[in-house]
Amino acid sequence: MASVDAAASTTFQDIERYVPPPNPLLALTEAHRAVAEVISLSLSRKMLARAPRGDGHPVMVLPGFLGADGYNAAFRRYLTRLDYAVHGWGQGRNLGPKDGVLEGLEARINYLSERYEGPVSLVGHSLGGIFARELARQFPERVRQVISLGSPFGEGRMTASYPARLYMALNPMDELPIDEDELHIPPPVPTTAIYSRGDGIVNWRTTLQEDGHHQSQSIRVRGSHCGMTLNPAIWFLVAERLAVPHGEWRPFERSSWRSLLYPAS
Repeated sequence: MASVDAAASTTFQDIERYVPPPNPLLALTEAHRAVAEVISLSLSRKMLARAPRGDGHPVMVLPGFLGADGYNAAFRRYLTRLDYAVHGWGQGRNLGPKDGVLEGLEARINYLSERYEGPVSLVGHSLGGIFARELARQFPERVRQVISLGSPFGEGRMTASYPARLYMALNPMDELPIDEDELHIPPPVPTTAIYSRGDGIVNWRTTLQEDGHHQSQSIRVRGSHCGMTLNPAIWFLVAERLAVPHGEWRPFERSSWRSLLYPAS
């Protein structure tokens, strides 16, 4: 990891303010905590069954760095059972903004919005959330809403994320085909940023939506980074957000039992 840190520091010191990655202890316990979240799914069936039903509109789920559609298959099946038309991102393994990826995603949301005759909701984990926000920024008429899960779009993101450090160490000369100066600005559609202070991969401060518009909100959950697409509290939260009628907005309310699962920021 030392060589990655050195490459990252020399690459980004002059680009943006430095934000450290998460505590190494959080990173070391990521796998164990993700397994605990998988186990908790079977204990949360009653809560998950109470989630609001969908209206059949299309939803595309985008994986994080090094992930693929298979990684979030269980999450997509759950949303499908709630009557959404759920699709993966269809780009294979997420290796970052390589040539053709953004063009492929553009073609995919164009296809889905035309097939279902309406805009697509985008749910992105980590780097997948960055892609989702960028798609909504470029094609707001085709995107219904964006939900990011632990996505580092805030200032300092390139030093605050272990995957970002790894990517730039392996691709030191690559120019990202995304306007990095606008990443922290929410796209012009309803936008929800889900984050965890227990994130062991990305510094949680870079996953918060600050200075957003009136249809943007950050919601805190408990859990790991790698287990976000297997976290029952996130499953329920995403279902609740997707159920907001098209063209409307209501912030998520932490009333009653919800305050136990969704702590105050």
